[in-house]
Amino acid sequence: MVRDVKQILRKAQRGFTLIELMVVMAIISVLLAIALPIYQKSITRAKESVLRNNLFTLRSMIDEYTIDKQKAPESLSDLVTEGYLRQIPQDPMTGSDGTWRIVMEDTPVGGSSNPPGIFDVHSGSDKTSLEGTPYSEW
Repeated sequence: MVRDVKQILRKAQRGFTLIELMVVMAIISVLLAIALPIYQKSITRAKESVLRNNLFTLRSMIDEYTIDKQKAPESLSDLVTEGYLRQIPQDPMTGSDGTWRIVMEDTPVGGSSNPPGIFDVHSGSDKTSLEGTPYSEW
């Protein structure tokens, strides 16, 4: 009888059974399946927020440059060289500062003697937002 008790104790100390491990793995899988899409959506929301902020900043600086100089900037780098921006902000959807889509003005602000400048700026991404609108239309 003492020998039987020792064998039972040894079996109990060996580790987990396959069933126990499978149950734990199933629970972890379900939790990951729930949490991963929520995490990815929160990252996308954060990028969209940064994009809105960067577009607002760029558009504000284009307007200020146009009012101050009586002509629109010919490129985004003009905003940096004239001190309106420290650097061209990065498009968070493309991960680059060189992919902004600029919209040139039809009629130059200072008259026909000035070359046409930047009127507006959009994201260079071809992806669609969580709202369903393309980022390139923001």
